[in-house]
Amino acid sequence: MDGVSTSQTAPIAFLKGHGTENDFVIVPDPDNAVDLPATAVAKLCDRRAGIGGDGLLHVVRSADHPEARAMADEAEWFMDYRNADGSNAEMCGNGVRVFARYLQRAGLVEEGDLAVATRGGVKKVHLAKDGDVTVSMGRARFPEEGVMVTVDGRSWPALNVNMGNPHAVAFVEDLDHAGNLLSVPPFSPASAYPDGVNVEFVVERGERHVAMRVHERGSGETRSCGTGACAVAVAAARRDGADPSVTGVPVTYTVDLPGGRLVITERADGEIEMTGPAVIVAEGHIDPALLTQVVPVSTETVIA
Repeated sequence: MDGVSTSQTAPIAFLKGHGTENDFVIVPDPDNAVDLPATAVAKLCDRRAGIGGDGLLHVVRSADHPEARAMADEAEWFMDYRNADGSNAEMCGNGVRVFARYLQRAGLVEEGDLAVATRGGVKKVHLAKDGDVTVSMGRARFPEEGVMVTVDGRSWPALNVNMGNPHAVAFVEDLDHAGNLLSVPPFSPASAYPDGVNVEFVVERGERHVAMRVHERGSGETRSCGTGACAVAVAAARRDGADPSVTGVPVTYTVDLPGGRLVITERADGEIEMTGPAVIVAEGHIDPALLTQVVPVSTETVIA
């Protein structure tokens, strides 16, 4: 349906899940019948006054959502993803894994391959027997403009990587050099990221094994960032002289984040695959009154 009811009185089902501690409120709504304006989403994601989450996964059949109908022949389910501030987002790598895990838990899909529609296009997902979920994340692009990132008087060159959203990847000696990451680390030139940027700080852990911290655009430091882990793996590969599109040999990096571990593989065709856990931790019902006790927030579409 193109519009949704604003007169909800019955409790609304929800679940809570996370992928490497990137956590989400999940609202199953196959027929797109639940009204979820930005203000309501922000309230649900509030960690003190709501359920709490880095974002919200609105589960809708593609055929019943105006933004996804064109993808309905390829993917039955649409991940209508919202940032914690209520704004729409194109994609969320950790979110797609949790979305797929919910579909499996609800008996809507089985282990194996499936397709999930997102604002960033249809994503291929594989639910493995061991519980991990793999998502095809697309290809990385490398804008030509060089970037410098500065924290507390230290500056580092950063690789400009675009995973459908912008990233600046800086290799440092110690993750503490990233500072508190409450605000976006200064970068230059400002023209490199007119709409803001995700900034990753990376250290070595071993052969094709790195660790990272990230400031996510609009959120501050988060426990995990799927597109950020992909950007870091690709940046590490290029720094190490590995380019599968040239050699024809896939390259895999293990990426440790504060919330857990992701495995990133860049294939010879340039497609990047992300593998990691996805866990459902709780379910219950939302009091509809909660959704009306809100304040206006931005509805601008961004990509975390």
